[in-house]
Amino acid sequence: MTPLIEARNLVRIYGTRSGLFGRTSSVRAVDGVSLAVAPGETLGIVGESGSGKSTLGRMLLGIDDAQEGAIHFEGRPMPERGSAEWRRLRAKMQLVFQDPLAALDRRLTIAAQIAEPLEIHKLLPKEHHAMRVAELMAAVGLRADQAERYPHELSGGQRQRAVIARALASRPRLLVCDEPVSALDVSIQAQVINMMRDLQEQNGIAMIFISHDLKVVRNVADRVAVMYLGRIMEEASSDVIFRSPQHPYTKALVSSIPVPGKPLRDRIILQGEPPNPASRPSGCAFHPRCPLARDICRSIAPELREIGDGRTAACHVVTGETAPVAA
Repeated sequence: MTPLIEARNLVRIYGTRSGLFGRTSSVRAVDGVSLAVAPGETLGIVGESGSGKSTLGRMLLGIDDAQEGAIHFEGRPMPERGSAEWRRLRAKMQLVFQDPLAALDRRLTIAAQIAEPLEIHKLLPKEHHAMRVAELMAAVGLRADQAERYPHELSGGQRQRAVIARALASRPRLLVCDEPVSALDVSIQAQVINMMRDLQEQNGIAMIFISHDLKVVRNVADRVAVMYLGRIMEEASSDVIFRSPQHPYTKALVSSIPVPGKPLRDRIILQGEPPNPASRPSGCAFHPRCPLARDICRSIAPELREIGDGRTAACHVVTGETAPVAA
């Protein structure tokens, strides 16, 4: 199947400075990432804080520019950010934010904010906006009487539903969801996730679901890409990743998922913290924390390669024959 969106060797570099007169150093927030998402598919992107997940999501939407690499949407190169063509394309690509209260304007009613994409992209005559807003609110489980309320008058779950309704207003083909349920209670998380899955199936929307919560990703994603310090360490279908993780980093993440009624006896505890991105280790960036690291890991960065079972991994040690992790 032809990808809806495809990225090749994306690189995003930020300059940082320690103190007013300190030296400037470079941080490779995204370092040579390639991926593709098919129409109607959900790709989960997981990893610890600082792994580059959110930066990658913004790059895929064209909000942040790439210093290297290319992005193609519907087979065409991503237009230059800010251009008229890019603004037209943005109607097909929407972002669902992590913090719904910060994403909404506290001075505008919920109905006015859901209608904003319709007005910005001139998708409907103004007299039809109210009908479309009512349709979207019903689709995400908001009551009609909540249309004239302000964000502070809604609960966290209701605000996130409003954010999703606004993202769906332009009938996008792609949603990039950046930690969309991390600020919600567990029971509300389940409601919002189930709603998003239903809406995706009904509308054939592709999703890039960014999260550090592997329990949520396992229930949402068709495929999963595991990121560490700006690079993809492993990518496979959700079933394969959670059944038999191969990369040592993926194994540690999967082993930390709690299973009701079972103690985490086999949990893999990684030593130390992720290294400073401005002072990336030589070789494999994960080797200082990897229990299986060899000399080659300390000197040569592994390439992402096919290892069978529809899986790719960036590891010198991985063979593709690791036994499944107990569920």
